[in-house]
Order: sequence, then C-alpha cells, then structure tokens
Amino acid sequence: MDAAEYRLRGKELVDYIADYLEEIRDRRVFPEKKPGFLRDLIPDSAPVDGEPWPRIFEDVEKVIMPGVTHWQSPHMHAYFPALTSYPSMLGEMLSNAINCVGFTWASSPAATELEMIVMNWLGKMVGLPEDFLHRKNGSGGGVIQTTASESTLISLLAGRWRAIRKYKDLYPDAENGEINSKLVAYCSDQAHSSVEKAALIGLVHIRYIECDQNLSMRGPELLQTVRKDRELGFIPFWVCATLGTTGACAFDHLEEVADVCEEEFLWLHVDAAYAGSAFICPEYRVWLKGVDKVDSIAFNPSKWLMVHFDCTAMWVRNSQALHQAFNVDPLYLQHEYSGLAIDYMHWQIPLSKRFRALKLWFVIRNYGITGLQKHIREGVRLAQKFEALVNSDPRFEIPAQRHLGLVVFRLVGDNVITESLWKKLNSRGKIHCVPAIIKQKYVIRFTVTSQRTTNEDIVKDWNEIRAVATLVLDDQNIRVRAKVPLADTKNKNENFGTSLLLANSPMSPKIVNGSFVAIYDRDDVLEEFSKTIKLRQNAQNSPAMRRRIKGILMSGKQFSLDSRLDLFHGIETGATSPGEGLPILEDRNESDDHTSNNSGEANDGEAFSDEFLQVPNFPKQKRSKSVDHQVPHMIPGEYKTCDKCGHQMVAIEK
Repeated sequence: MDAAEYRLRGKELVDYIADYLEEIRDRRVFPEKKPGFLRDLIPDSAPVDGEPWPRIFEDVEKVIMPGVTHWQSPHMHAYFPALTSYPSMLGEMLSNAINCVGFTWASSPAATELEMIVMNWLGKMVGLPEDFLHRKNGSGGGVIQTTASESTLISLLAGRWRAIRKYKDLYPDAENGEINSKLVAYCSDQAHSSVEKAALIGLVHIRYIECDQNLSMRGPELLQTVRKDRELGFIPFWVCATLGTTGACAFDHLEEVADVCEEEFLWLHVDAAYAGSAFICPEYRVWLKGVDKVDSIAFNPSKWLMVHFDCTAMWVRNSQALHQAFNVDPLYLQHEYSGLAIDYMHWQIPLSKRFRALKLWFVIRNYGITGLQKHIREGVRLAQKFEALVNSDPRFEIPAQRHLGLVVFRLVGDNVITESLWKKLNSRGKIHCVPAIIKQKYVIRFTVTSQRTTNEDIVKDWNEIRAVATLVLDDQNIRVRAKVPLADTKNKNENFGTSLLLANSPMSPKIVNGSFVAIYDRDDVLEEFSKTIKLRQNAQNSPAMRRRIKGILMSGKQFSLDSRLDLFHGIETGATSPGEGLPILEDRNESDDHTSNNSGEANDGEAFSDEFLQVPNFPKQKRSKSVDHQVPHMIPGEYKTCDKCGHQMVAIEK
C-alpha cells in the first residue's frame, strides 16, 4: 500500500468507523460464539503472497464483528465504561503516525512536556493539592500509565523500596530479602483483584480489612489490624484505599485511612479507576477529603472521560520514591539534560512509552471542562432512572447503595435465581452485564457505559430485564408477591394524599384510607388495591354479602378500608345498601404476612371478584361526610352522636 492508496483506504475506514458508531445500537451487544470459533474462518498459516486491501477489509464484517463485544453500545452495561470519542481517535491516529518512543526527554521532548502539562490540567480539574502537580523545585507530578493495575503495582513497589530503606537504616545487618518477607500490604475486602496481584508480584503479604455496612474500609479497623501485625513481628508498609469499588462503586473512608497511614508511616495509594473521572464535578469531591495525606492516586480517563484505552492518570507526592525504585541509567540512555528534565522511564515499569498525551489533550480541549462535566452528570442521571425502575418492581431489590453510574440489583430470593437471570440475559445478547458477590449476595451490575445511552435505551433495557426475569421465575415456578407498607405509599404514588374534602363528587370508584385522610382515584391503583381486600371469614361465601358490597360501591358512598378503624362514620344501617346491615371489609395492614397473587386470590384461596368494583356512570352526589374521629367504645348496633361534628354513628361488629 502506497501513500495514494492509503489516502483512499484511510478515508474509507474513517467512514466505516463513523457508521459503525452511529449504528452500533442495532448490533447484538454480546456475541453468540464459543471459544475457538475463528479457527474455522481463518487459515492455519499466513498467506505466502500479499492480498489486496479490499479482500482483507471484507473479513472485518464477516470474521471480526460477529465475535466482538460492542463496548460502545448503549446497551453495554458490563464492567465499567471503556469509552472513546472522535477527538480521542484523531489523537491516536496522529500518535500512531509520529510513533515516537518517549522513554527520556531527549527521545521526544514534546511527548514528555505535553504529558506534564496535561497531567497538571487534569490534576487541577479533579481538585488535587498542589503537591501532586509538576512545579519548579517540586517533588510531585503526574504520569500517564497503561492501566490502573500497573499504577497499583508501581506504588506498591515504590512503597516497598521506602520500607526496606527505612528498616535497613534501623537494622544495617538485615538482608533485603529478610525484610521483604515480613512486609504486609492492606486493602478493603472490596478492593480490585489487581491489588492482590501486585502483592503476589511484590512477594509481600496482604491483609483484607472487612468493610462496614456501607462497603467502606474504615480507619479503626485498619489500625487494629496494623498494630496486631506489628505485635506478631510483621512490617506494615502499604495501604490501598479504593474510591469506587468494582463490585458496587463503594468508597473507603479516605480521611480515616489517611490518618492511620500518616500515624503508622504507611504508603497510601488511592485506586479511583472508575470514580476518579467524576471528581471533575465539584459535588463528588466529598469522597476526596483526606487526599492531601495520600502518597499516590490513579484513575482512568479511558473509562469515563472518553479518552480511549490505554490511558491511566497517576500522580505522586514525591517522585523520588519512583526514581529510586526503578532507576537504571545506562550510558546509551543518558543525554545532556539528564537530571534537569523529567525522564519518564524512571516513573514506570517498561522502558518505552507511547505518546498518549495527545489524545488526552485533544479531548480536554474539544469538550472543555463543562462539556466533560455534563457527560458525567448525564451518566449519573441515567443510572438514577434505572435505579427508580428497579425499585418499582417488587420482584427485585438493590442490596447496596447506588453511587455515580453503577446500580447493583438482584431478584428477591436465593442467589441461584439471580444467577439464572444473569446467564439468560447475556445469552440473549440484547444487553450485557456482569455479576458480583456483595455480602454473600449474588448481584448483577448495571453500569451506564456509553455516551450514546438515552432514556429510551434505559427503558428498553429494563423491559428486557423484566421480561427475562418473568421467564426465569416461571421456569422455576417462583412467585414474588408485592407487599407495600401503607407508610411507603406516598413515596411510591404521587397522587396519594389527596384530601377527602377535595372529592366533592366521585368520578370513579374511590377507596379511602381513613388513617391518612387520603384517597386513591386511579384505575390501576384501584385494581391493585382490590386484590388486597378480603371478606370476613363468616361472610366470604355469602351471595347476599357480595350484593351488599356491590350496592355500597354503586351508591358512590366513600368508606374506610382501614382495619384499625372500628366504625364506618356517616353511613346509616340499611339506608344505602340493598340488604340488612353493613358489610365488613378488612385491608392488609403493614405487618400482615398474607399477600395476594396476580390472579386476585389471597393465599388461603379467598377470592374477591373485580366485578364488585365496577361502577356504572351515575349522577353527581354530595360529598360523603365520612370523618375519622376517636370515639368511646361502643357495642355492636349501638347509636351514638359524635361530640365533634354531631353525626350519628353506628358501631360495627369486628
């Protein structure tokens, strides 16, 4: 391929990429493939002679795309975001064309200095203290690493070097290996697996601090474990605090942990891989309190800031620890400004370094701080919408508080039910999620990962989840019945709380809850509430009683269904219903264990037909004078006059 063909094919590829992203909503998110599927599609050996580009490119759709998990899809809700954007892709194109290897300042001065500048930009955007920025005569600064996992390992190795040096000063005869064998690292039991991997590579012990009820590592528990290890002869040296855990986006109590680390001389690293991007919004920086005592912090712009992988931003307060832990200085890497300019090879594990700062620079300039803040807040808003939808279905529960753009949910019941739901959801390929275990509960993680996700996408995904949940529960013959306490009704129904005084003439059948002096006046609420009503045991099979109930409803009278009330006020015996006496109705109170199923039958087989709540059109009538009062005890059938309003009342046997 020469320059002329490159111009042609490059433009074709740009069009293909733009079409792919614009139409990605229509693609199956999760591929329906099994391991080894490409073996039958690609030859075992490379071609001897070169192939023309059109033939190569044909295989993108035929071979590659059917096996791709589409991370940019608005229906991708697994893991955390791995976003891209057009300015980021343009920056990568230019970086690929330049293809410099910036291990020292001299190997590519622009690559080194642009990285310093954009890391200062980003540090100020998220509210880091000045100690973490590149400054004249300062010791701190930022560097772009490949991943958050690599940043965790680098900080652990730097902390290890500092601890070994300290104990060598105290015990000059001690061997490095002897000291290393006693080193202990600490993290929350909700921390990412990369922390454990870093400890394995560093050949150090690791302790997991049990989190509190909010899935947060706290200072007192950390301090207790550290002091116990010291008594046992171990050497605590490093702590990883997580801001935005993988399982539920929980936050360790940074300020408490930082105080412990300062007191015990421990290196404190903060892993904010996902949540760190949100700190560009001031309202989320509450979780950063205590960051001034941190030794290193890292997060991934490649997750939520639309700078595509790989791009991890890491800052240290004292870069000398990195220099001394990773410093190698062969003659062929020295230059005339060695020691005066930053050589990033001393800040990382690999020698070589890509020009990643270009794409970060392009994105920040193109979107601006306000544009990136808007993007973050929209993701949080959509997660809040999904959370509300989950809360509206009693078959589901949210076992951990939502933070930012991640919601964890599960079906009520055993873990196996939720696991079945997750497997069936992914096998259908319309949305993609991953599971987690939180406090022994199997949950499904739902993250808003794409800037293309809309309200309509969230509703569509929720409908898919609900439909699959129905299939799973039906397959296992499980019924999850709703039980909503009356005290929660106002929060769940915006129409709840309408005063009886506003209901001058009934427009539809009305069920009144006397204890709240409030009214429902919606068909769907009425239908659901009717399923909870049951007749008294001695009258449930009486046709006459059913006729009397129908008569009261057709009369338009309003009456209480609250089982805590002993009286029906303002209704005279036999005056309005076509039968003797009044029917007795009971509602399910907040502590009742009986629930109704979808057929309108109670658990004990009692039936209450919806036909008794169907009321034909009738002329406007005067408002019922039903008012709740506290009255003295009355015997059944006894008449008394209310001291407050003068109404005559009759006691009802209960």
